[in-house]
Amino acid sequence: MSLDPERQQGFARSSRLSWPVRYGGACLSVIVATSVWSSSSLMHHDPFAIFVLSVVFTARFLGFGPAVFGTALSVMALDFFAFEPHFSLNLQSSDIARLVIFVFISLLAASLARQRSRAEVRADQTLEQVAAIVASSEDAIYSATPDGIITSWNQGAEKLYGYRSDEVLGKPVLITVPPERVHESRSHFDRLTKGEPVESYQTERRRKDGSLVSVMLSVSPLRDRKGIVIGASAIARDVTSQIRAEQALQRSEKMATAGRLTAAIAHEINNPLEAITNLLYLARRDPSRADQHLEMAEREVQRIADIAQQTLGFVREVSDPKTLNVASTLDEVLQLYLPKLNSRHIDLQKEFQDGCEIRGFSGELHQLFSNLIVNAVEAMPEGGRLRVRVSKRHEADGRGRAGVRVILADNGTGISEHGRAHLFEPFYTTKRDSGTGLGLWLSEGIVRKHDGSIQVRTSTRPGRSGTVFSLFLPRSS
Repeated sequence: MSLDPERQQGFARSSRLSWPVRYGGACLSVIVATSVWSSSSLMHHDPFAIFVLSVVFTARFLGFGPAVFGTALSVMALDFFAFEPHFSLNLQSSDIARLVIFVFISLLAASLARQRSRAEVRADQTLEQVAAIVASSEDAIYSATPDGIITSWNQGAEKLYGYRSDEVLGKPVLITVPPERVHESRSHFDRLTKGEPVESYQTERRRKDGSLVSVMLSVSPLRDRKGIVIGASAIARDVTSQIRAEQALQRSEKMATAGRLTAAIAHEINNPLEAITNLLYLARRDPSRADQHLEMAEREVQRIADIAQQTLGFVREVSDPKTLNVASTLDEVLQLYLPKLNSRHIDLQKEFQDGCEIRGFSGELHQLFSNLIVNAVEAMPEGGRLRVRVSKRHEADGRGRAGVRVILADNGTGISEHGRAHLFEPFYTTKRDSGTGLGLWLSEGIVRKHDGSIQVRTSTRPGRSGTVFSLFLPRSS
């Protein structure tokens, strides 16, 4: 990255000067030092000080070579003007020792001055590089005082929020915060004043036109050389497109899940439809028992309605969590897959504890359980055993939250070591053309949305193969 020549100092500036100017400057510096020494009676007691200063000045602004040249000229000036007899090379041993010490000190000072010049140039280059990176970054990067007053604002922030830098500098950072999230920002500043960083998280911010934008925000304290917090810096990235893409994938996978259930649902509906047809026939043939037959037909109709209601649970969007029974929700999904389990000779073992209720989203839990059951069924193409357990538990990670533990265990083929490393990544699938690679990724997202956790244990060893999914869903998320 090229730098502005006017801003470079010291070593870099001296390197741009021609050698006659540099060495002529060294000569002029010694002449000035000699004039100052000769015109000041105070300097006669210690003639070395002014000449050391001359050498340091030369090294600082003209370079190390001119400083060595200036040291030699200073030795000559001291010999001819400062030591008795004047204009003679006959020096006493004590004067020679003093000159040697002077040369050593001058060269040492020149070397230190040159190193300082180079360090300052490197520091200037680093600062300019950092400033250029911040200024050209597409992410919004800005800083504020501990009181929340904006002190810097890059081009990325102008693009994201719509404010020019001159419009926000000196203004409170709360102008970018929606009113319902003001407490969030105040909490951040409380933490930052204590020197605690704020981990990256997804939130919303307000643009100049009043519209909201979804951002990934990270906030860090700014410290001075003594470690004292003097402000805060924030980096915000627009994740609107990413969120929309994820939502589109979720809707697509939800519809794909509903599509996979079509065969099972059709089978479930055909049975009561056939029963209704038979009951209506019997009601016409035997009027004396028509009421009884019609009552039985009504129950079959209700059964069809229940199946339709369960199907809607996979695609219906709800905005607020509702109280629901996890065991009942899982049992509804198992009933839809029961014909497939029977056709593959898979033994289903259920252990459901009463009262396993949480606040959550029914449709998403339907999809979560459906994904896990489908994976278990496809892992047992030649039959096997599927064990399902739902029980009330407390979280075992130290927080001790009350909730529900759901375990689905199969003795299928298991998951390879390579597959475990990519298990919850989007678009990764071991089913080749039959899988979308989104099921487990979305399943993990659903568990995370309910503030829960998901764990997997699997083995591919012959005789002990199988996979266990263990979910924890807190009672209130």
